[in-house]
This record gives sequence, C-alpha cells and structure tokens, in this order.
Amino acid sequence: MTQAPDSWHLSKSVPITLIFALIVQAGAIVWTVSSMSSGIKANQERIVKVEARTESLEKTVQNQAVMFARMDENIKSIKETMDKIADKLDSLEVRQ
Repeated sequence: MTQAPDSWHLSKSVPITLIFALIVQAGAIVWTVSSMSSGIKANQERIVKVEARTESLEKTVQNQAVMFARMDENIKSIKETMDKIADKLDSLEVRQ
C-alpha cells in the first residue's frame, strides 16, 4: 500500500493543545465577526433614525427662519408706523 506524495495527514507529534488552541481561535473569530455584524446592523438602524431626525430638524429650522423673517418685516412695519405717528405728533406740537 503506497501513499500518494501529496496526501495530507496529521502526525502524532502534533500536540492536542495546538489543535485545541486552533479550534478556540476559530471560535473566537466566528464570535468576533458575529459581534461586528450585529454592531454594524445596529449602527445602520441608528443612522437611519438620525437621518430622519436630522431631516425633521432641518425642516423645523427652515420654518423658524421663515417665521423670523416675517417677524422682522412686521417689526419694521410697526417701527415705520410708530415713526410716522411720532412725526405727526412733532408737527402738531410745533404748530401749537
């Protein structure tokens, strides 16, 4: 019975602790990849929530900017009206 020169075999000189260490290392790699995958999925979900919240905040900020612009225009209008009233009062005081 002859063995093929490229057949693979495990020598009895390989310690069982080496085999055990390789199995533990393989398990640790699988566990690490699983944890990373879980973390990536959780981060993707959080990113979607943050994007939705960011869009909502951007709309709110835009609406507030429009409201502030309207308030500014109203204040300018009120100031102009008050200036006109003050001018009329000043002209009435000068006549008297």
